[in-house]
Amino acid sequence: MSIPQTGGGPIESKAQLAEYLASGCKPKAQWRIGTEHEKFGYCRDTLLPIPYEGPRSVRAVLEGLRDRFGWSPVLEAGHIIGLEKDGANISLEPGGQLELSGAPLETIHQTCDEVNEHLRQVRSVADEIGVGFFGLGAAPIWSHDQMPMMPKGRYRLMTDYMDRVGTSGKMMMYRTCTVQVNLDFASEADMVQKMRVAIALQPVATALFANSPFFEGKPNGHKSWRARVWRHLDAARTGMLPFVFDESFGFEAWVDYALDVPMYFVYRDGRYIDALGQSFRDFLAGRLPALPGEVPTLSDWADHLTTIFPEARVKKFIEMRGADGGPWRRLCALPALWVGLTYDQGALDAAWDLAKGWDHETREELRVAASVDGLQGKAGSLRLHDLAREVVEIAEAGLKARACPGAGGLLPDETHFLNALRDSVESGQTPADELLARYHGDWQGDLTRIYAEYSY
Repeated sequence: MSIPQTGGGPIESKAQLAEYLASGCKPKAQWRIGTEHEKFGYCRDTLLPIPYEGPRSVRAVLEGLRDRFGWSPVLEAGHIIGLEKDGANISLEPGGQLELSGAPLETIHQTCDEVNEHLRQVRSVADEIGVGFFGLGAAPIWSHDQMPMMPKGRYRLMTDYMDRVGTSGKMMMYRTCTVQVNLDFASEADMVQKMRVAIALQPVATALFANSPFFEGKPNGHKSWRARVWRHLDAARTGMLPFVFDESFGFEAWVDYALDVPMYFVYRDGRYIDALGQSFRDFLAGRLPALPGEVPTLSDWADHLTTIFPEARVKKFIEMRGADGGPWRRLCALPALWVGLTYDQGALDAAWDLAKGWDHETREELRVAASVDGLQGKAGSLRLHDLAREVVEIAEAGLKARACPGAGGLLPDETHFLNALRDSVESGQTPADELLARYHGDWQGDLTRIYAEYSY
């Protein structure tokens, strides 16, 4: 979610930064599920991305949702840049991708109801103005020059900075989409175990959800181009974070890592102040060049944590960040996978047993293999297809142990939300493989077919 955060007042000591993270600890009965997903909008007649302004635009969609369904607007400099309602947010990514940051919910059944209702609302507004939306990990045809820029101050700063620190930052911002889930932890020890499982098994999620085999109008040689983009973005704020597996890892270690991630901005009085490349450590000492003599607030710390982009990250909860955006079934399958793996202790222990013997080089090899080859990838003797089979089985056991019924008790648990992943494990095929088969088969190389056939 890329809207200004709220955290609290002035920071008087470094200890408050770890305390801020630790304040997210909560008993298991209060654990919730927050699902986020992004999608591309396009004009149905031209197949070009929708602009911010105009009759067929991002703004028109946001205003339609506001007026028809009672969402409250979020404004920046007089522009509508998001919506809020009942604990959920709709926000804009840099190229106009529409993101739902769902409310904290108790079950996957509720998550799926939320996704259904959101897509229904978006479709009802979009149909009337000639706009469509689809979910892929990367825009399959559009060039960078065709992408609009949303009127958000942080995006202007980030765009200017990206080429200084990597080669694919602007691709990430403007032409990729993801689905992720935000999950709770009970204690520091619980956070540590969940983060280790999250980082180690993120390549398995990348492989299962691989859905971006095209870029700029042709196959790109990767099953998940989005994952490839993240590997070349900014080494200071991305990656597999080997320190998470150190014996000393905990909230303080995360604080030390985050303090060394260069800043993007400071948000003050409705505007983003350029702090590109500057140090939050200096900010703590009142020596930030952008705001000399001023010390940060906990809201500044919360904002800074949103500019860190590893494969999983800690805030007051943990974000699982490795999956491509995709079709409806996988918007529910992603939270089902991670809830199954982490919200039952037996499943969490089994997931860690699977991955605990891997070193950093192995985890990194799996990350690259998932990006390039999806479920066909491997690292040494480890095959992602085999790992995916074990991971899905563990997640299924975890969901059965949770035993959260749905559909008025007709469904005994949440395991059916894994069906899309079971299909992939059985066939060895990911959404990317299906897309490539269509492209080389009945589409006969006509990639424009993807819009009508893969829209929500």
